[in-house]
Amino acid sequence: MLARLAFVSCLLISAGWAQIQPAQHGIVRRLAEVKFEPDDDVKCLFSTVESGDPDKGPSTIILKAPAGCLVRWHYHTAEEQLIVVEGSVRTEMAGMPAKQLGPGGFAMMPGKVKHQFSCGTPTGCVMFVSFDRAYDIFWVDNKKK
Repeated sequence: MLARLAFVSCLLISAGWAQIQPAQHGIVRRLAEVKFEPDDDVKCLFSTVESGDPDKGPSTIILKAPAGCLVRWHYHTAEEQLIVVEGSVRTEMAGMPAKQLGPGGFAMMPGKVKHQFSCGTPTGCVMFVSFDRAYDIFWVDNKKK
């Protein structure tokens, strides 16, 4: 029996099985350890990718916004989910009334649905946003902020 297991192990390794198995690593990070960088799309935002690759597929991004930061009307091909961690975030979506979301507040914007949000807290806002496929952004008025 041991000889068979050894033989099968050798076959799997020689066939490259070990090389095609993706390494799976978890992520554990305190919010204080996050290194925010200026966001490429919105000048008043700071962001960092927590998991995934926004250029290739699903991802989770942390956003940090100062008071008064407005992310103008836009949409994505992907579904976006937003969870507020700190602050008060005014969230607006086409066809729905605006809502003020505090810590733990949640919004889900289906793909191609126009939405915008702004930070209304003097100390700023922190949010997690997740996308179910590659990230893209389309501005309704063709202007970035």
